[in-house]
Amino acid sequence: MSSETQVRLPSLNGGIYTGKFKDWSPSLRPAGKLTVSGDTAELCMKPKNDRPPSADIIRRFRATVRPDAGQMRVFYGRAQDPHQQWAAEMTHGINTTSSNTAGELANPPPKTLFNQRKLDRKENIYASHIRAPLGISHEQSHGLPRGLNRDQFTFGIPTELDIGAGGLINPNKTYAEVEAESAVGMELYRETHKNFDVGEKLHRGYTQPSFFPDKKFGIPTPHNNEGIKVKKTLKWMHETEQEKATKIVSKRVDDFRERSQPILGQVHDPIKDTLKVGPDHTYGILAKPDEYGAGDLMHGRAPSNYLRGKDRQRGVLAAIRQHLKKANFHNFTDLVHAFRYYDKDGKGVIDINDLREVCIQYHLPLEPELLEQLLDSCDANRDGAIDYVEFSNFLNWKDKMKSGLPDKPDTPLNSSRSKSAVSDDLVRKSVHSAESTPRRLKLQIDKAIGDHRTSANMINAVVGGISTRDYRTYGVPTIRTDIHAPRIRRVDDNKNYGDESDAYGLVNPSIFSRRHVYEKDFLLPRTKEELKSIFHNIGVQMTGEMFEQVYNTAANQNPKGHVSVESIRGVIDDIQAHQVMTGQHPMAV
Repeated sequence: MSSETQVRLPSLNGGIYTGKFKDWSPSLRPAGKLTVSGDTAELCMKPKNDRPPSADIIRRFRATVRPDAGQMRVFYGRAQDPHQQWAAEMTHGINTTSSNTAGELANPPPKTLFNQRKLDRKENIYASHIRAPLGISHEQSHGLPRGLNRDQFTFGIPTELDIGAGGLINPNKTYAEVEAESAVGMELYRETHKNFDVGEKLHRGYTQPSFFPDKKFGIPTPHNNEGIKVKKTLKWMHETEQEKATKIVSKRVDDFRERSQPILGQVHDPIKDTLKVGPDHTYGILAKPDEYGAGDLMHGRAPSNYLRGKDRQRGVLAAIRQHLKKANFHNFTDLVHAFRYYDKDGKGVIDINDLREVCIQYHLPLEPELLEQLLDSCDANRDGAIDYVEFSNFLNWKDKMKSGLPDKPDTPLNSSRSKSAVSDDLVRKSVHSAESTPRRLKLQIDKAIGDHRTSANMINAVVGGISTRDYRTYGVPTIRTDIHAPRIRRVDDNKNYGDESDAYGLVNPSIFSRRHVYEKDFLLPRTKEELKSIFHNIGVQMTGEMFEQVYNTAANQNPKGHVSVESIRGVIDDIQAHQVMTGQHPMAV
């Protein structure tokens, strides 16, 4: 190899990566194969062939032993054979002409009437077409013997009717008859075909006097019809012991699984060991919850009636009321005796002290806060005490107990209540019953739930409507009247700036919309001549002086002095209304 084409390898002292990476062990020789820096991937995959060409006689033997890549192996005896090149270019067989394609066969070109008649003339010369033309049954009567009655004569041998397939599969025989028929010739069949029944012993033909065919050899194998023994045989002894023993796992493997694999029911934290906080540590700032919940916002409750965070309190009060109801039902026959047991002083009402004493006697000690909450939940009229009607509704099952009062009370329950007041508090249990019961009280925070009325029926109602001026507004309004509509609206701007029609306008369109005249056309500022022409064309008769007066009045009402059709109509309506009020109009009464 010449010195010009000789490749110099890098020095082993510096290494091929000198200046790129720091060598921490310069005394050790780097491992691997030294390659020339600067070579491309193409040169590595296809190195340059700088080897001088070999002689023909050498190339002939090399093509036999080690041919080049992509070349066919050729025996050196046939290397100079001229037929070798001819055989590579030679083709055998006959060239076939291409036939019709599948598309031409599936969808042939349409034929003309002349070509169809020509094809039918060619097909008519065939004998099969003459004997059996298309659409007519093949007539074969000319091949039958003469004088044969084709209506009554039949060919073949008549088949004798035997037992059906059902009789062959399930014959009408008893089990004993079937077994007896199958046993006939079984001995001979056993000798010729060595066919034995299931569980039958092999007949080996032993003739010794001491041999008995029914005798059994060996020890009987213990078995269980429930399959317990089979279960034991399917598991080896070491597998059973491994299931009972404690599984030993390396701590290193367990720690690696905990870091790398998520575990069911645990948070996957790969850097848990590097943190110096407790497992219950919470990051971030704890936001203070609102004093109202979603239900409070939906029902519009007042701040004093918020129910958020009072679920436990309401549950405790419900349990106390249930306990008192059960005690009153089992200890008293009517509501009057139960009420007088609470009201020992005869005041006619139950205060907090009476309620505390009864709870102690019923072995129900309550804290003062719970007593105040219980009294507040049962006090419907907010007088600071519980009267007979409130006691019957909230601390008793009044429908299951008698009222204790006559149907038409003659005397009041106490001196502080009149006879008419007691009569108003009693109602009949049913239409067909004369027995009286205290009237029903409703203690409901949300009026919409008890009255079954929606806000749509109350807001903006014609009769009994309520004002929503002081109502709190949530969210973004659908009609953005709070912002001005852009002068040029984008295509993707779907906001309603108050210039679109509402549902009432869509259901009940104006008569002008049928003439393609819309609301914006009435509000569009116009010139004096254009307005005069519009009102003259619709039949409004006004003198020039009167129109000037109407136009000036409408212009003074607008801050910018703009006048539209709607403003002219408003001024005309005001003038007609004034004439009707003063009696100057012909329609005035």
